[in-house]
Amino acid sequence: MSAMGQLKAIYHMVLSPIRGESHQERLDSFYSGQAEHYDETRQKMLHGRDELFTDLPAPEAGQWVDLGCGTARNVEAWGDRLTNFQQATLVDLSESLLGIAGKRVEKNGWQNVKLLHADATKVEIEPESVDVLTFCYSLTMIPNWWDAVDHALTLLKPGGTIGVVDFYVSKKYPAEGHASHSWFRRQFWPVWFSSDNVHPNPDLLPYLETRFETVSLNEQAGKIIMIPFLRIPYFRFVGRKRG
Repeated sequence: MSAMGQLKAIYHMVLSPIRGESHQERLDSFYSGQAEHYDETRQKMLHGRDELFTDLPAPEAGQWVDLGCGTARNVEAWGDRLTNFQQATLVDLSESLLGIAGKRVEKNGWQNVKLLHADATKVEIEPESVDVLTFCYSLTMIPNWWDAVDHALTLLKPGGTIGVVDFYVSKKYPAEGHASHSWFRRQFWPVWFSSDNVHPNPDLLPYLETRFETVSLNEQAGKIIMIPFLRIPYFRFVGRKRG
């Protein structure tokens, strides 16, 4: 990416005002000016995505749904295992990002991949038909993220797998065995990201652990391009629908 392209993308990430009455309008206000350079700017910021897909199963003739798919970059994380799926459904509310996703699907000739412009909290997919469902840095951008998690639960088959990677901050007193973040981290990161309508939340990870059986959990921190001397906490969660 050219220096001018990077500066343009960073401007839209940090300084460009976000306008709109609805969540969809605000998403496209935020992404329309940076969709073309989204992948280049996020590659060193959205940590753990490839590792998440390594941890996930890819059942033969299965169904995979990616809620908040962005530019469809996650499809590439499956590698050759993508062909295991009978159907891969990519869902996003941003028309700007779906435009980039459509170009990627067409370029790669993925015959088992389809795109849906829909709200993750109420996308119309047959209940209990999904084998694997993922949220990659999308839940922190959904205002009513708990509804998206609950809806995902209805879409998964009993025993189906959910994979989530996202920013977060810990509770002041997290459960035993979980990471504990400093007062600075717990206060700074929600404020920093709020201008972009991204909300690292202390309740997100505990809610996932309540709704799903935990298969694996990894809590880390990584660099972001705007503040290279600080580390933003993120987690990878793999869960299973009970029953």
